Amino acid sequence: MQFLLACAEQLPHKIPLYGTLIGLINLENEDFVKKLVANTQTKFQDALDTGNYNVIRILMRLMTVLMCSKVLQPSSLVVVFEMLLSSAATTVDEEKGNPLWQPCADFFITCILSCLPWGGAELVEQVPEEIERVMVGVEAYLSIRRHISDDGLSFFENDDEIERGPGDKDFLEDLWDKVQALSSNGWKVESVPRPHLSFEAQLVAGKSHELGPISCPSLPNPPSVPSGIANGKQKHEAELKYPQRIHRLNIFPPNKTEDLQPIDRFVVEEYLLDVLLFFNGSRKECASFMVGLPVPFRYEYLMAETIFSQLLMLPQPPFKPIYYTLVIMDLCKALPGAFPAIVAGAVRALFEKIADLDMECRTRLVLWFSHHLSNFQFIWPWEEWAFVLDLPKWAPQRVFVQEVLEREVRLSYWDKVKQSIENAPGLEELLPPKGGPNLNFGGEDGKENNEHVLSGELNNMVKGKTPVREIISWIDESVFPNNGLEVTLRVVVQTLLNIGSKSFTHLITVLERYGQVIAKVCPDQDKQVMLIAEVSSFWKSNTQMTAIAIDRMMGYRLVSNLAILRWVFSSENIEQFHTSDRPWEILRNAVSKTYNRISDLRRELLSLKKNISSAEEAAKEAKSELDAAELKLTLVDGEPVLGESQFRLNRMKSRAEKAKDEVVSLQESLEAKEALIARAIDENEALFVLLYKSFSNVLTERLPQGSEARTLRELKAAQVDIMAVDTEEQPSSMELDDENQRPQNSQTNGGKAKSAYSVGEKEQWCITTLGYVKAFSRQYAAEIWPHIEKLDAEVFTEDAPPLFRSVVYSGLRRSINDA
Repeated sequence: MQFLLACAEQLPHKIPLYGTLIGLINLENEDFVKKLVANTQTKFQDALDTGNYNVIRILMRLMTVLMCSKVLQPSSLVVVFEMLLSSAATTVDEEKGNPLWQPCADFFITCILSCLPWGGAELVEQVPEEIERVMVGVEAYLSIRRHISDDGLSFFENDDEIERGPGDKDFLEDLWDKVQALSSNGWKVESVPRPHLSFEAQLVAGKSHELGPISCPSLPNPPSVPSGIANGKQKHEAELKYPQRIHRLNIFPPNKTEDLQPIDRFVVEEYLLDVLLFFNGSRKECASFMVGLPVPFRYEYLMAETIFSQLLMLPQPPFKPIYYTLVIMDLCKALPGAFPAIVAGAVRALFEKIADLDMECRTRLVLWFSHHLSNFQFIWPWEEWAFVLDLPKWAPQRVFVQEVLEREVRLSYWDKVKQSIENAPGLEELLPPKGGPNLNFGGEDGKENNEHVLSGELNNMVKGKTPVREIISWIDESVFPNNGLEVTLRVVVQTLLNIGSKSFTHLITVLERYGQVIAKVCPDQDKQVMLIAEVSSFWKSNTQMTAIAIDRMMGYRLVSNLAILRWVFSSENIEQFHTSDRPWEILRNAVSKTYNRISDLRRELLSLKKNISSAEEAAKEAKSELDAAELKLTLVDGEPVLGESQFRLNRMKSRAEKAKDEVVSLQESLEAKEALIARAIDENEALFVLLYKSFSNVLTERLPQGSEARTLRELKAAQVDIMAVDTEEQPSSMELDDENQRPQNSQTNGGKAKSAYSVGEKEQWCITTLGYVKAFSRQYAAEIWPHIEKLDAEVFTEDAPPLFRSVVYSGLRRSINDA
């Protein structure tokens, strides 16, 4: 029974086959199937109670298919539908429910509608009035719920192909339209196999079972003191617990994709997402099942769009991006005649619109594409993109190619990547520098010689395995007093980094052994900023080693996250914000490491609380046994009788004392861990306050004065209009284009020519920086919301640039009116 249910849960696209099998077993063994139905109901109730939305959805499909195979009474299924419908309607009711939890209500309605392709025809045939009542209820729900805007989670800032206007349909409204069209079409779905029809004559003889009572769990009450912040926090919690399963990424034009009915597209998406979900630990099986879905038509384009929509999904993909990378690789090998060309077409289509692609999606696309090419011998028709050399250095297409090549070098080596672009040799200009570490002490000749001497001495000490305390004494007595902080820091940092420059392992070994030396020279935040600048200077030709060194130093607490943040917002790095991912990678690493520390502490705290609960139970049990034994102890003249019982009592006393000591020890550990997490949360608050203050300050200086733009799309459109006017006033550029036989606004090899890129450098800097503001806000929303009051008071004030606040709120999916 457990095996059969596991198959149905983990191969959901085969549920019609398992449903038919269960129906045939029902003819032979009613008791077995009755237990299976009861087991399914228990699992379903547990999933509802725990909010396990994937299990809820799959078991509802299974119950629908069991109804088709005459195993389950249609009325029982309708009761489940009506229960979910009632819960959803109550949730969005302003007076009786809590509309902040609409994501949960929407999920319940989605579950009902998504069952109908599998069993709508049977329900209409067997219980027409009941299912009509359900459909009327769904329509009524749709009329009272709030339309969901996905602006904060959209892949593109400006995309005509993706529905984003206020009058457009959200996911649930779109699904409702598909189901209505399905109803009008007589409930015919090509993508859902119906094996039970072949056995209909036999199945009708089986006994249909009924489900027992099922109830929806109660949702949290609305905030006791309603406010924009309290509502925002609870709405964010609801969206985290019941996320939308798919955000459609329409990559290919309609004439390229398969000619599918709308409901078939939905069903195949469900199949693909289910396979990705249940085979996330086995990429080869995942690819195998994805290419063998039980549908009578081709769906390669839809498969590519679905995988890319998951890879680029915001705020986070359901699984690690590497999983989708491996699945795409395996699909290219499984379908060598079709899928590689489709993937290449997807890359070209996304590259065309890279300027409008969300910054987080752009970063993921760079990482995926470079990794993908590294597994296919770095083969790509780079000559198609050679035109980017004619674009300004800040043009998104040029930056994209530059970042892909930089990541490829990390995954291989410089000469190999150079060889891969031999068809477009000009692109070598975009490759990162080939040089290695930059051991440069600078300064005047005498000073430089002095630093070389000091560096040589330190190098000999390290090679001679001089104890750390002696090196520190040498610095305190001989180096610092005679040369000052700047020289001391440069000599120590560059020498140690140079010793560790051979490999990652060498670097880590040096930091582990001589981290105390660096900590002694750079004990406070100001000196740590100087330390990071020195690391960046030493590895200026190698972004990867810069990022790794700084990340490891943060891990060993040689630099703080605030020092890293201050360095990222130094003038040297600010100038790179729109042309390089280097500062952003280091900032992402610092914020992620801070977030991971808190997550680890929370997990440890939860584990400790469970251990304390178990230890208290054990101590209570040991005490009870001891008390019971003492009552039974024989007394003679008021003294206990010595013998076997006395020895047993002593053992029990010892055990009770140990159990009590264990509880005390765990409670002390808990107090220590709570203190650590309190400090970590304070550090997190300081980090986000400084981060947003830094963003606000640099944007205040650079955003166009008097701009009324409230979104990135509006800012970009305004700049395009301005540049278009400038272009009209400069006919010489158009003449030059004509001489080169390239008309204005022409497409060259799929990309825009230089004259067609109509955003200036300053404006591109603002657009890129605001894109990262939105990405950080969205990715770390769960950690930002607890500190929103302080951020509102200190950063998101009326003095902050309106566009900056608007972009932050978009990332947090917070209404501007809630401020």
